[in-house]
Amino acid sequence: MKNKFKSLYTAFVCASALSLHAQGDFSMKADKTEEEGYVMTKDPLVKANLDKWQGYKFGVLIHMGLYSQLGIVESWGLAPEDWVTRDGYDDYYKYATDYRNTKFKLNPTNLNSEKWAKMFKNAGAKYMIFTSKHHDGFCMYDSKYTDFKITNPELPYAKNPKADVLKDVLDASRKEGLAVGVYFSKPDWTTENFWWSYYPPKDRNPTYDIKKFPERWQNYVQYTQNQLNELTTNYGKVDILWLDGCWVRPLSTINKKVEEFCKYPYDMDINMKLVSETARKKQPGMLVVDRWVPSEYENYLTPEQKTPEKPLSVPWESCITLGGAWGWVPNDHYKSSKEVIQLMTSIVVKGGNLLLGVGPDAKGEFDPKIEATLANVGKWLSVNGEAIYDTKPVAPYLDGKVGYTQKGKSIYGIYMPAKDEKELPAEITIKTDNKGSLKASLLNNKQKLTSKKVDGGIVVTIPKELRTLLANQEAVVIKVTQ
Repeated sequence: MKNKFKSLYTAFVCASALSLHAQGDFSMKADKTEEEGYVMTKDPLVKANLDKWQGYKFGVLIHMGLYSQLGIVESWGLAPEDWVTRDGYDDYYKYATDYRNTKFKLNPTNLNSEKWAKMFKNAGAKYMIFTSKHHDGFCMYDSKYTDFKITNPELPYAKNPKADVLKDVLDASRKEGLAVGVYFSKPDWTTENFWWSYYPPKDRNPTYDIKKFPERWQNYVQYTQNQLNELTTNYGKVDILWLDGCWVRPLSTINKKVEEFCKYPYDMDINMKLVSETARKKQPGMLVVDRWVPSEYENYLTPEQKTPEKPLSVPWESCITLGGAWGWVPNDHYKSSKEVIQLMTSIVVKGGNLLLGVGPDAKGEFDPKIEATLANVGKWLSVNGEAIYDTKPVAPYLDGKVGYTQKGKSIYGIYMPAKDEKELPAEITIKTDNKGSLKASLLNNKQKLTSKKVDGGIVVTIPKELRTLLANQEAVVIKVTQ
């Protein structure tokens, strides 16, 4: 069966890359078009946690589910939309049945949550978000409201003492000092109250007219609220509730950014006010991210697979995959540590966080290439993290190969060598409005650098004997102080 389930890469990228990608060059002003509709929280505890979260700068998003067993893009093969391909199948229902029956094979006996958590921590990540349920509806936790879950006694992994994968991963991550979040899909393509089998699915929306069958829809709303209540009650401290599936939303919130994907003509409101208030009674100050639904329940913005080209003045995070898919697929092509660090830098200098998407295979193991890349990112951050964590963006943000961050009175110029760059230039200009005498040094070894003051900054001399060595690094941080 596995050979029939091939990656949906091309179609997936084309059809599901809902990205908040603004046009234009970098400037002193924030990109207001990206921020339109954002509502800053009035809750002081949420505001305090949001400020803390903005200092994290780097997190990981873990996708794991039935798709991990199959090695395909998560869930989307179930969507009866014309962009979806199902290689090896000419019958949608056969595909859907085979996909869901993968539950009898998923058995990640090599899952070592402690090893995972140490890997994330050593990579320099400050927070971890795990998929409790994707659009296919399969729960990676012990929900009492469905049998379509990894803890179902009929399934192989249920016999494992750590069968509740979500609990296992969250507990291990907290022990390593990581903040934790729970990913949850608002749409559910298996429950009868969303995709009622009486009517065949036509797209990603409910299969029935929710106005004609309001009781069924209310049952779905209650089901969703019940599961979210489980996740924020039974799993310890949850720092972030990360909700996906933006087409399940109040009709009044549909805007130009999402109208292409939100075609259902009725109000699919799950009552985020009640969800948030109920959750925060047990999780005071918890961040709620109702993605791409502008309201007080979208505490930060989440552009996907791209980054805004201008700085934003509101909290935001770019979620971007390390490879070509969110979960594990065979023979994936992963970004190098240099690409990740330079991507992170390009995000941080504009005021955002990087949420890096990776996924384990069906056994619960990460590709050695993922492990190696994360380890190298961690090595770089261990000596250069001062220029990343808890920093603020500062003009000119990104100027050529140099990105800028600020902490206190220190300015950090992060020079990003090109892929084929063999030697750093003899001089690098660091732009800053700081007045008075300025001193420059390499952050990674504290070596002082010769510099001269010029209008709008300083020109730093890179010693000849270091230029080749530094060009081989992922990025070079020059610290400028008064």
